[in-house]
Amino acid sequence: MSTDNEVPVPPRLAGDFVIWLVILAELLTFGILFLSFAVTRVRQPAVFSAAQQTLDLHSGVINTLLLVSGSWCVARAVQAIQHDLIRAGARWLLGALACGGAFLLVKSLEYAAKLHHGIDISTNDFYTLYFILTGFHFLHVLVAELFLLWLFVFTVRGRYGRHDHHALESGAAFWHMVDLLWIVLFPLVYVMR
Repeated sequence: MSTDNEVPVPPRLAGDFVIWLVILAELLTFGILFLSFAVTRVRQPAVFSAAQQTLDLHSGVINTLLLVSGSWCVARAVQAIQHDLIRAGARWLLGALACGGAFLLVKSLEYAAKLHHGIDISTNDFYTLYFILTGFHFLHVLVAELFLLWLFVFTVRGRYGRHDHHALESGAAFWHMVDLLWIVLFPLVYVMR
């Protein structure tokens, strides 16, 4: 119940300001890569069309579902820990870690299949950009996984709760950025013809 004496709390940016600078830099970098992909596709439509036919759309869909599910788990973890539900928050972080780990596994199997068929970064311009874009994203998922693992360990140790969840918000913001990048990358690389 609110009273007239309550001072409204000004909105604040969740997480650390530095993580938002990192996110901005990463979004700009990926934006340049996405633009390079789009321009090269316009210049080489036949190469891109033929190469896109070789991509495994099913693994792309699975990876999309894994990252979106991971984002949901991360959001639930932050929410739980903000309410001092530490064990629940830790379980949600484990769920996000599992989703991220599964993404890395599916993507690794996709890379292995490409390499097995003699397709690598030097095959053509499509695959150069495919491996750069998806590889760079892969590294971001790996970094996000390490960040979430660190947050999980400190959550279990009681470091975070209602009193302090700032680092969790920063980790969540980074994870959501990685998810957002995939949501753009997947249709651009796998679906749009």
